[in-house]
Amino acid sequence: MRRLGLSSAILIVLGSIIGSGIFLTPQSIAATVQVPGLMILVWVVSGLLTLAGALTNAEIAAEITDTGGQYVYFRVLYNDWMAFFYGWTSFIVYQTGSIAAIAVAFARYLEYFISLPHLSPAWESWKLPLFGNITPFADIGVKLVAILAIMFLAGVNYFGVQFGAFTQNLFTALKIGGIAGIVLIALFSGQGSFDHLLPLWGEPASGHIVPALGVAMIAALWCYDGWNNLTYLAGEIKEPQKNIPRALVLGTLLTIFIYMLTNLAYLYVLPLDEIARSNLVAADAMARILGPWGGGFIALVVMISTFGIVNTTTLTTARLYYAMAKDRLFFGSFAEVHPKYRTPGKALLMQGLWSSLLTFSGTYDQLFTYVIFAGWIFYMLGGIGVFILRKKLPHASRAYHVPGYPFVPIIFIVVATWFVINTLVEQTADSVVGILLVLGGLPFYWYWKRQVQASVRGASSV
Repeated sequence: MRRLGLSSAILIVLGSIIGSGIFLTPQSIAATVQVPGLMILVWVVSGLLTLAGALTNAEIAAEITDTGGQYVYFRVLYNDWMAFFYGWTSFIVYQTGSIAAIAVAFARYLEYFISLPHLSPAWESWKLPLFGNITPFADIGVKLVAILAIMFLAGVNYFGVQFGAFTQNLFTALKIGGIAGIVLIALFSGQGSFDHLLPLWGEPASGHIVPALGVAMIAALWCYDGWNNLTYLAGEIKEPQKNIPRALVLGTLLTIFIYMLTNLAYLYVLPLDEIARSNLVAADAMARILGPWGGGFIALVVMISTFGIVNTTTLTTARLYYAMAKDRLFFGSFAEVHPKYRTPGKALLMQGLWSSLLTFSGTYDQLFTYVIFAGWIFYMLGGIGVFILRKKLPHASRAYHVPGYPFVPIIFIVVATWFVINTLVEQTADSVVGILLVLGGLPFYWYWKRQVQASVRGASSV
């Protein structure tokens, strides 16, 4: 049953994209590029790349409107194994890792208001054997709160898509209102200077602009990630041929506008070198203007934002695993629909449990490097898919055409390819981990594929 209209679809796009990143990553971008103009350029290029991807995927979304998003696209345009690897990557690290990292950010900001429990130093410093960088009991209070948030929102979405969508719409509206408050307070406070934008142009200390832009884009693209999550809900969107493309494009354009204003507000209040040294740039900017209680305001905005995006990601991506299980390429129980609430209940709960487990591993920076590197491999393949779609369905009556075809998809594919290669070169260790996590699905694919083939042979022999 299609229950979500255009306004809900746009809010899902905004809710899927805008999370903790805009509050946590500007400092790493500033530290990498070291020039105000380059910092702004990173956000512009990343936003335009995201928009090109949204414009390209919108044509595919208008033609293939089944629940499951890019998984379904890859199955139609490529084959089962490509679709499986996308879905596997989403479950093992891409989407569940996003849920884990953002839930941890939510819990960290809760510490601004209440003190969360800790274990003894010996327990907190204990490292997992064979995985020397993982300290599962460090910040145990933060991790437990993150798990509570993840499982609570899995429960919210278990009780119906409209209930989950209402929660998503509410928190999306609240966080956009909070970000608007930051921008307005900063730009109209009179306690900053646009001289902080000068000198506007120059080179980073390394002297290599292009590699620096590529590394900085890892953080920026993390902030823009999630723009395609709406497509997982295609089966529940009213008039999907019209509303999905409109929501993808309008939601992405609104996000670019919001991010640009927010970064200009940061630069107006704080010089670039202070942004680069800051751990919490939004809190520092508000503290400069409002004093001590400015930090509390930011903590509340970040908590609203992160809680909302965990809900949105939970709502949308469980449908991907549901679609895979229906095709018998994933755990069979994930295909079960609750008889009363009509939601993929077991997929939601297992997604929550695996995301909870991931909160005990990695750091925020490592998780988003794994997520972005793996995710953009598939975004690149999705861009190529629009050419395959037109070849496979040359006479389809298209409800939506990519503007500037074929140039917009080609630009998207070329820049996405460069970004993946640059990330592999500049962040080799984390990129290799991302590749290994993807390839780790191969034995599972062989197993499930053989199960399907055995079932087909059994049926044909009857």
